[in-house]
Amino acid sequence: MHPVMLLPDHADTSELRQALWRHRIGHRITDEADGQLLWIADPRQLGELKALLERWQRGEPLVLQQAAQRPRTMTHSLASLKQVPVTALMIVISLVIFALIGVFGDQLIVTLTIVPIGISGGELVFGNLTQTLTSGQVWRLLSPAFLHFGWMHLIFNLMWVWYFGRQVEALQGSRIMLLLLIVAGIGANVAQYATGTVLFGGMSGVVYALLAHVWLMSRRVPQSGFFVPQMLVVFMLGWMVFTMTDMAGSVGFGNVANEAHLGGLLVGLVTGWYYSSRRLKNR
Repeated sequence: MHPVMLLPDHADTSELRQALWRHRIGHRITDEADGQLLWIADPRQLGELKALLERWQRGEPLVLQQAAQRPRTMTHSLASLKQVPVTALMIVISLVIFALIGVFGDQLIVTLTIVPIGISGGELVFGNLTQTLTSGQVWRLLSPAFLHFGWMHLIFNLMWVWYFGRQVEALQGSRIMLLLLIVAGIGANVAQYATGTVLFGGMSGVVYALLAHVWLMSRRVPQSGFFVPQMLVVFMLGWMVFTMTDMAGSVGFGNVANEAHLGGLLVGLVTGWYYSSRRLKNR
């Protein structure tokens, strides 16, 4: 986030906020000691933001510009995706794999599980992780993160990947986002495998890593531009704890990769603490 202008302390910025979001200009307005500070996520949109700001300061209605922006909606959407390529690619890969599972079924699933799965004597048999890696199947450390076994599972995870991933990639870059995906994905998968579970999947371990990372950055370095509602943090952590209880199983949520959630959360806490400490040190 980049500071733009200090607005009057008691100014009503609701119409300005609506206009900025309508024009897809990422921003925040924070309360400071001497007024309200307007921030922008992408400096390339500064000219457009200032034009709207000047109209707002003159008291002109901003909603009239909505019609003029509609033809550019697709262009703006594609530009937004180009700014967060890793986040977009994570979502696309997950959607493609989910669709292909409908075509190839178990054949594709067993290709992406953390160790090979087969049938011997009418029973499932599992490979060994060490042997799997030495045979060159290194992708299996990460690939379970892209496996989803139902629409609700898929939508829930990808919604939060988009919410948190865009912040990380826009504010810290694609390299950090890719690093978080790999470290959190592998960490969550290995944590789940260590409990003796083989047939699991989903991006939720990465989601909890992103949650912890964004939360720590927003708490320790408020000026960094990261933001997550406190109630969302409470809900996500409460959900993780709930799925670990017997009550979750009684209402149909028993088959949850709890250790993957916890492993991802720990990774996010470590990365969030590390990068926020670097920001504080470089002040």
